[in-house]
This record gives sequence, C-alpha cells and structure tokens, in this order.
Amino acid sequence: MSFKSGVAKVAGKSSYWFLHNVMKGGTSFPGKLAMKIDPDVLNSLAKGYETVIVTGTNGKTMTTALIVEALKKKYGDVLTNPSGSNMQQGIVTAFLAHKHKRVKRKIAVLEVDEANVKMVTKLLHPSLFVLTNIFRDQMDRYGEIYTTYEKIVNGIKLAPDATIIANGDASIFSSVELPNKKIFYGFKLPDDKPENDFKAPVNTDGVLCPKCDHILHYHERIYANLGDFFCPNCGYHRPDLTFTVNKIIEQTPNSLKFQMGNKDYSINIGGTYNIYNALAAYSVARHFGLTEAEVAQAFAENKRIFGRQELIHYGGKDIDLILVKNPVGLDEVLHMLNTEKDDYSLVALLNANHADGIDTSWIWDADFEGLDCSKIKKVLVGGQRWHDMGFRLEIAGFDPGAMNINPDDDSLIEEIKKLPTKKVYILSTYTAMLALRKTMAEKKIIKAGM
Repeated sequence: MSFKSGVAKVAGKSSYWFLHNVMKGGTSFPGKLAMKIDPDVLNSLAKGYETVIVTGTNGKTMTTALIVEALKKKYGDVLTNPSGSNMQQGIVTAFLAHKHKRVKRKIAVLEVDEANVKMVTKLLHPSLFVLTNIFRDQMDRYGEIYTTYEKIVNGIKLAPDATIIANGDASIFSSVELPNKKIFYGFKLPDDKPENDFKAPVNTDGVLCPKCDHILHYHERIYANLGDFFCPNCGYHRPDLTFTVNKIIEQTPNSLKFQMGNKDYSINIGGTYNIYNALAAYSVARHFGLTEAEVAQAFAENKRIFGRQELIHYGGKDIDLILVKNPVGLDEVLHMLNTEKDDYSLVALLNANHADGIDTSWIWDADFEGLDCSKIKKVLVGGQRWHDMGFRLEIAGFDPGAMNINPDDDSLIEEIKKLPTKKVYILSTYTAMLALRKTMAEKKIIKAGM
C-alpha cells in the first residue's frame, strides 16, 4: 500500500467512525473523502479479495443480500455494501467500514450500479459478474436497455478471466460474444413446452431479437421480456440453463415457496421477481461449492432488508415499505399485491430527483388498472410529485374523494396511524423512501441508519 493510499484509508475510516458514532449515518462521504486523497484507493482496499459484482436494473440489492447470507454459511465473513450505496464512493465506504475477521477465503460481494461497472472493475479485478436483468429505467441516466447493457459489457471486457453468471431468460445477456466463461440460470416450468409459440404483449420492452431485430417469440414467458425466447427469423434462442427454477409452489406478498434443482426453497418476501433474485443467489452459491441444504437454510433465515419489502410495525399496523423505480418493477409489485388475501391500505410516494429519475412518465406504463381495488380500503398519496401520482390513480379508477394527499412526511405518518386496515403497503421511489425513513427514525419508529 502506497503512502497516499494509507492516508486515504485512515481519513476514510476516521470519517466513517465519526459519522456513524456521532452523526448516526453516512454511506458515501467516507468513500468520497478517501477517493479525493487517492482516486485509486479501492485498488489497495480490495487487494486479496475474491470479488463478486452484482449488477442489472432490478434486484441487485436483494440478490446481493441473499448471496451474502448463503456464502456466510460456508465461508463466515463476507464483505458487502448492504445499504445499497452502489456507486464507486459507496463501495469504497463498504471496504472502509468492514471489520476484518480471520478467514481462509476473503470474499467481497458488491452491488454495483450499471453505469459504474467499468470504473469499479478497473480497480477491483472481479472474479465473478452476476447479471440480473435489463429493463427501461431512469431514461435520463441510462437511455435505452441496449445502452445500459453496453455500459456493463464495457466493464466485463476489462476482466476477461472472470466468470459470468447471467439470467438466461433475458435475451440481451447472451447476445454479445465475450471470452468469459458463462453460466446461465432461468425458469424451466412444467408448462414450458417447445411447441408453444406466442409473442409478449405489445407494450413490452426489449423483445426485438438482438441479432436480427425481428420480434422475439416465446415458448414460455415469466414476466416482462423474461422467459424461454426464440427468434423465428434467425434461430437465436435462449441458451442452455445450468441452474433452474422448476416449480412455483406458493406465492403471497410476504412469502415464496418454489423448487430449484431437487429441493424446495422458501424466502420470507413476495413477488415472482424475487424468485429470480433467489435463483441468481442460488447459482452463485452452488458455483462457490455450497450444498442445496446450506442454501435452503440461508434462504429460510433471510431478513427483510432496507427499503426492499422492509417490514415496519407502527401504530398497530404491519407496514410493508417497497421500493419502486421503473415500470417493470412497479408492475410486478402490483401483481404481487393481487396475491394479498386480506384488506389493506395503499400508500404511494413519488419523487423525481436525480436518484429516482427526473422523468415520472414511467408510472403510466404500470398496470394500476389491474389492481384488485376491492381489498384496498384507503389510499394515501405523497412525495414531491404527489399530484402526478394522484392523477395516475384517478385515471386508473380510484375515487379522488377517497384519496388523502400528504406531501409532508410528518402528516403522512400520522395518517398511517388512522388507516382502517392492519396491513399497509407503501410503494415509494428511492429518495421519497429515504426521506420517510429519516422521519420515522427521528420519531423513533425505526432505528436510524440502514
């Protein structure tokens, strides 16, 4: 380690200690400070680590958490960035904050923002890339899905010896020739028949063949553009899968049971999209030598994580705080809500800051019209763009007279106490979620930090 890196490390660690012991928070400033002193400090911090990079549009945080829980079963200490601070400065902070333990195999599992893969790879030299999916998201930052994947590929090209574990149901991930070893995972359900031949719905993104631009067809579609795809024009098709989900046994908003390989698995979180996240984590765990029993135990013990179906008990309510950030993710959350058997109240919070994406038109691409409104007994709307969300719900058929508008988090929290149902689902964009959690922490409803 150079003198400059040593100074950067000490400064970063000191600032992290101060922020977390005196100021009660801060996930990116220590990394920013360390990088200002030494832009290449990550290279020194990551020396000796076997690094896994998890990237893609949706599911990075949950997939990372599940991988970490599984690998801990076999390898004990695993370094990660649990707060979801997934840009370069947040990753540097994760290394600065990690309390090292004596282990035979030093492993880091890092969620990385798609646009930061190249920068991080340059310094970390990862041994494994995990690719979840690519959907339209924050158009002002990423552009179309092909632009996003290009950013990821540019990073992968810097690590040709790394293995890629990718979602084989996403047609884009097998479209580019790379020297890396590739392992694919996906769904192989009993009703996935080779004779099936149909197209995705007309408003589905990413259904053009990456090889010839013809519209892809499907033998089986799981959701959005994911499934057993094939091109009737050029013959491009889903790659062979190494790891598969073979059966979905049961789904509720708070639990999933499904079969992978020869065993049934369960996790205490809902949504078909989270089965994909579990499958990605299972694939990584098996790649690292874990048994099916070890993976099943880790999944059964998984905890709710920051902002991703985080469960909060307050005022006699069971509150599910769910991050939504793009049309596909929001659509899948709405489908998940339709598996709820009890009455519930719905809270929708919309912001349009840089971290959310400044264009809010994406809320019109989600199927609010498909929600089973008979179970929704009250609706609260908030966030900086409450008027956009309120109008979207009104167009979807919700009675504007039955909606309460609460742009202020203090009043929103008070209104939640008055809701007529025990179950409350809060759908929130990223910065709206951060603001709400901060206010809840100040009111001692939840613990501060992430």
